[in-house]
Amino acid sequence: MTLPFTLLIDPVPADSPRTDFSDTFHEVNSDAPALRVDDLSAQRGDGIFETLGFIDGSPQEVGPHIGRLCNSAEICELPAPNVAQWFAAITHAMERLPRTGEIALKIVLSRGVEPGPVATAWLQATAAPDFGPVRTDGVRAVTLDRGYPRGVAEQAPWLLMGAKTLSYAVNMAALREAKRRGADDTIFLTHDGFVLEGPTSSVVIRSGGVYVTPVPSGAILHGTTQQSVFEYLQAAGERTEYRDLTAPELRAADAVWLVSSIRMAVHVTELDGQSLPTDPERTLALNRHLLARTT
Repeated sequence: MTLPFTLLIDPVPADSPRTDFSDTFHEVNSDAPALRVDDLSAQRGDGIFETLGFIDGSPQEVGPHIGRLCNSAEICELPAPNVAQWFAAITHAMERLPRTGEIALKIVLSRGVEPGPVATAWLQATAAPDFGPVRTDGVRAVTLDRGYPRGVAEQAPWLLMGAKTLSYAVNMAALREAKRRGADDTIFLTHDGFVLEGPTSSVVIRSGGVYVTPVPSGAILHGTTQQSVFEYLQAAGERTEYRDLTAPELRAADAVWLVSSIRMAVHVTELDGQSLPTDPERTLALNRHLLARTT
């Protein structure tokens, strides 16, 4: 099967007792029309998604990604995903994808079409970009104000801060702003100076020998890759910690990494125009671990 590969999915209720979902999967030509133009995913970005790696024939962190999809659905008041169906859809795709190379596998759940929207869903697999150079060389980053204070997720749950929604316009605008400033990526800060995450990544720093990431509150996605990084570090005898992290601590860190499901781990070489210390050997070790993960 060549890439991209697209699979439309007819969602079934979360409590359905069925175990065979084959009749709910429809392979389609990725270049052909597949969704209605009035689907709310296109009209309003009203949907959720996850992207996981498929490395040399092995899907990565399927359970955590589906679990996070379910959490996003609950926050957004979408129909609860049928976990078994999503596992089956990913298995269906796996059996048809190349067994070598790095592939990005995206799963999407949309509210569907009005009136009386019925959820629509799909899976698409595409060849991942070549992130080899950036995993070695690192990235330059800038900090950008996300526009709200710490605690906003609890104060205003309707902002859907803890959901991974299709509404990524702000995230992409932040990356364009980073480019305008001569950098490669962004680290978001709250309006009162606390570290959040990148537009497509989690932030991990090392400070005083301890690896720290911001507390995964309602305003920060609990990164699946970040969790894998912490599991690896803990197994290696390193200390890890979840806590609030300030902008001055970020700038004074011994090392800073941005970690995500497809790019994996990249160290930050420069922040807001100032050079940062890096640990290329640790970055290499992290990526060896991350690329070798299996479901």
